[in-house]
Amino acid sequence: MASYDLVIRGRRVITKAGEVPRCVAVRDGVVVALEPLQARLEGEETVDLADDEVLIPGLVDSHVHVNEPGRTEWEGYATATRAAAAGGVTTIIDMPLNSIPPTCTVEALEVKRKAAAGQCHVDVGFWGGAIPGNLGDLRELHDAGVFGFKCFMVHSGVDEFPPLDAEQLEEYLGVLRSYGAKMIVHAEDAVAIERAPAAQGRHYGDFLASRPRGAENLAIAHLIEAARHTGAFVHLLHLSSSDAIPMVRTARRDGIQITVETCPHYLTFEAQAIADGATQFKCCPPIREADNREELWRALGRGDIDCIVSDHSPCTPDLKRLDLGDFGAAWGGISSLQLGLPAVWTEARLRGYTLVDVVRWMAERPAYIARLQLKGQIDRGYQADFAVFAPDEAFVVDPSRLHHRNPVTPYAYRPLAGVVRSTWLRGRRVTGEEPLGQLISRGEV
Repeated sequence: MASYDLVIRGRRVITKAGEVPRCVAVRDGVVVALEPLQARLEGEETVDLADDEVLIPGLVDSHVHVNEPGRTEWEGYATATRAAAAGGVTTIIDMPLNSIPPTCTVEALEVKRKAAAGQCHVDVGFWGGAIPGNLGDLRELHDAGVFGFKCFMVHSGVDEFPPLDAEQLEEYLGVLRSYGAKMIVHAEDAVAIERAPAAQGRHYGDFLASRPRGAENLAIAHLIEAARHTGAFVHLLHLSSSDAIPMVRTARRDGIQITVETCPHYLTFEAQAIADGATQFKCCPPIREADNREELWRALGRGDIDCIVSDHSPCTPDLKRLDLGDFGAAWGGISSLQLGLPAVWTEARLRGYTLVDVVRWMAERPAYIARLQLKGQIDRGYQADFAVFAPDEAFVVDPSRLHHRNPVTPYAYRPLAGVVRSTWLRGRRVTGEEPLGQLISRGEV
């Protein structure tokens, strides 16, 4: 009889030892053996990878707006998780907005869980929301298994999720610190943005001026000082301003508990190349200049930025106002959940980074930050979440082949390197037909 449920053999497997030939054996959804390639392991199913394929851990995307319920026409659990699986992502953590209701109470969390149940093709967890007036709800949400709490320091874009002011931020951080919960923060300064030129018109440069680096830098400085005062654990979302990196480095030297993410679009695109009216590129904070992009890459290489996640924030095509091309009127959000891995790999390899680096940024570190102790690596005892990736195969992005609900994306028709050929969740191949995903809670995985 076969000793294992699944055995995968590959000349290129990403493990703690780097990219090495290995034989990976799975039983009951968990990696139980990691042996040299020549080991004679037997499985109910055996997969021999092609020479151009690499077995990597399933990616962890801790920044996804699924929007269901309430704005399911923007995105939903079935479509979002099918897109995730097609992109080698095996775990997502859903943001507390733009669904209605937002995940700011236990009752709202249960509404989300009921909406997601039975639809998910990958594992799904949930962030809670921190908004004015719900301080008393946070402990119950924490105990119910959310992975932490998201707040804004500026208007979120939807009225049902208002921002915290500076005094509220410190108060909330102090409370979260008392039971070890984490705050994840959209850091842009509301006053600085109010004083900036209004966002309107077809020229991307005018939109960029409406969300200046200074607004992001100032908010990050305030966040760091609030974390210093309270001792709370904070995570900086979607860093776009490279100016803030020295502040983060100093904060860590001082013992402040802060981690940082950035996104594929900040590492791929540059403001100077965005055409007039191309509102599919609009996001907040914005895509900045080419020199800023290169500083972000260097910060990743040094470890000043911990991880790369999508900030997948879709909407219906009409809300992007492609008919007008008006950056002030368009919804701000980038759709990239299915494309993050090839987008990052395409740019990373041009700068001398390896697939081991990319896996660290997109699987291992997001799992660590979200406290997913059994995901993000291929090792004994970890869940058997894998992607089979062909890094040298190229393709051109065809929006009609994307799985998220509304296939509007700035990556449309862009050539990329790297194709996900299959995705495995707890040792089972994800086909996009049978939903294999589970709803997960903090501490369970």
